[in-house]
Amino acid sequence: MRRCLVLANQTLGGPRLLETIRQRMAARQHEFYVVVPATPVAHQERATVGNGTSTDPARAVAAQRLTDTLDQIRGLGAPADGEVGDPDPLQAVRLALRRFAADEVVVSTLHRGVSRWLRADLPSRIERSFGLPVEHVIGDSGPD
Repeated sequence: MRRCLVLANQTLGGPRLLETIRQRMAARQHEFYVVVPATPVAHQERATVGNGTSTDPARAVAAQRLTDTLDQIRGLGAPADGEVGDPDPLQAVRLALRRFAADEVVVSTLHRGVSRWLRADLPSRIERSFGLPVEHVIGDSGPD
């Protein structure tokens, strides 16, 4: 079984990323591990949740996207797990690879010109840093 680490945030649940996952599954059995960096949201104030505890809104958004995406992948018939990762996507991958020995990485970003990850050359940096093949998927924002 092939092990694929998926790194995405705003494009989670988008059609291009889901099609990439479907294609991998059609080619051979895959297990997926989704990492969603806790990318800061526009407003950094702390949000209070129902039980009165303070939570980081970036982590809350990332956690919801992760839950939704894991449900989608599992609904396609593949084993999937994941985590909300470090706000720095390269560090998020580094930490996730300690828990999940991936054979490959799929990085899903927004379009060039909008994507901070592309301006930072993230797909190439992941490939160089970890010696794993990286497929870059350009997608639209997924459903929130």
